[in-house]
Amino acid sequence: MGAPRGGEPAPDAADEIAAAWQRERPGTPTESIGIVTRLWRLAKLFGEDRRRVLLDSGVDSATLDLLSVLRRGSPPYSLTTRELAGLTLVTAGAISQRVARAEREGLVERHTEPGSRSVHVTLTPAGHALVEQTVDRVLTRELELVSGLDADQRAHLASLLRALLGHVQARCDDHGVSHVGDNDLGPAL
Repeated sequence: MGAPRGGEPAPDAADEIAAAWQRERPGTPTESIGIVTRLWRLAKLFGEDRRRVLLDSGVDSATLDLLSVLRRGSPPYSLTTRELAGLTLVTAGAISQRVARAEREGLVERHTEPGSRSVHVTLTPAGHALVEQTVDRVLTRELELVSGLDADQRAHLASLLRALLGHVQARCDDHGVSHVGDNDLGPAL
């Protein structure tokens, strides 16, 4: 909770929590506190900051998630609702609600192919413009937030987090699908 000393950051709340448990319950396995507590705190800070950026941009995280998935899909920026559900990691019902809201706002259009029951969702010019502007704002801001690490440190941390996430997902039997109302941190852009 202070300036670095000799290259090492000063103890923070996670260190204090682990030390308190060791003092009160010697032998308690506290090794995860330094990782999990800091990840929770970072997730909260990143989530709150992203919400502010999105509010300033006039878009909510669920809509940006939908628009971002369509935009990453290359021209003509069109996917089926089933493909969208898989790529956004939310249920079909959640996709239906997101698409309906974005369609009302003129950001996407829905259509079906003749002889098919699949519903295709296509990014409109307004949706394309919104996602282009917002993605730049979000990613520029998030790069500012992680700039305390140099490029090699960021790459190393990303690799470690990828490995940790894969392990935890396997241990938790996570299939990646959330539900409407989940308190997510925002789109994966």
